Amino acid sequence: MSALASKIWSTLVALQTGRDADDGYTRDKYQARIAQYNSHFDRSLTKGKGAFDEKRDEEKIKGRIAQAQEMTNSYYDLATEFYEYGWGQSFHFATKFKGESFDASIARHEYWLAMRIGIQKGDTVLDVGCGVGGPLRNIARFTGAKVVGLNNNEYQVRRANKLNAQFGVSTIAEVCHGDFMKIPFDGNTFDHVYAIEATCHAPDRTGCFSQVFKVLKEGGVFGGYEWCMTDRYDPNNADHRRWKLGIEEGNSLPVLTHYLDIVEHLQNAGFEVLEAVDVAEEDQRVGHASGWYASFQGGYTLSNFKHTRPGRWVTNKFCEIMEFLHIAPKGTATTAHVLADTGDALAAAGESGIFTPMFFFLARKPKKEEAPNPKAMPRVKNGKRTKKQ
Repeated sequence: MSALASKIWSTLVALQTGRDADDGYTRDKYQARIAQYNSHFDRSLTKGKGAFDEKRDEEKIKGRIAQAQEMTNSYYDLATEFYEYGWGQSFHFATKFKGESFDASIARHEYWLAMRIGIQKGDTVLDVGCGVGGPLRNIARFTGAKVVGLNNNEYQVRRANKLNAQFGVSTIAEVCHGDFMKIPFDGNTFDHVYAIEATCHAPDRTGCFSQVFKVLKEGGVFGGYEWCMTDRYDPNNADHRRWKLGIEEGNSLPVLTHYLDIVEHLQNAGFEVLEAVDVAEEDQRVGHASGWYASFQGGYTLSNFKHTRPGRWVTNKFCEIMEFLHIAPKGTATTAHVLADTGDALAAAGESGIFTPMFFFLARKPKKEEAPNPKAMPRVKNGKRTKKQ
């Protein structure tokens, strides 16, 4: 029975995502990954149960920072199929303008970043933490540049390159296995570098940004979107703490910090910060866009039903049934529930304004002959950091 169940499960996964036997995907490995990942978090707090203990929370954060690479690999071994099923091949958020489809908003978000960085045909560009390569393929086709993705998860590397070949972009889009804390390229290799909601996984952002600084050519631009807490976050508010922890748990993050920390880390790495702003807030204020979290809240359509709370409930029940029938490995439903709870935490944190996944930064690597510039004052409104994030 177990052999038959394993065969059914692997077939279902292959049909949905293209993952095959070469990926080493087994029920036993999946189950071990679930137990390993869940050991880093206290789910009673994200569910509103149990008492908050600052010392215990700090110890958990230290543990997650120390084991960030292993934790993130475990997470993406578990979550990649759910991401592709529920969101598509671009694992990031975007605001949505009136009349704009979900897919169009995701693509616009990527093209806007490429435009702001100044990526052009003939450039060689690095995508730091590229997932399965959705943005990488779009930006490569949009600009004509050669885009190289860096990803520390072996399965996602294979999946991304398989999709590159499938979509006929292998000559301009390539994904390599590597850690962004030790970027495996020579210095001054890339004309530009970008990161889309990826370096929030870094245990040390200054260290990560220093690696980017090393491989970027002089005069080159590093741009991206970061996950951050805003000035509205109150560490003494129980709901705020619960939502923050829910986001960290459901997305394999060591710890979320204030957006001004991002500017400081960039400057400490040697960058000249040209611009830093929460574009989610700008889009809503100037362009009257819906919030990036709107897909989690409602506005049901056939295309976005999977994003909504009822859609997540259906996915959870399906996983529970598959696990009960011993087709899906033990723990599959737990993974689905964690991701569903994360959707609730993201929606609540987004609507309350305490969190943004779209803190945009644009930073430049100065040329050696240039005189040192004073630290740029980034365009960030109400940039006051609370005492503790």
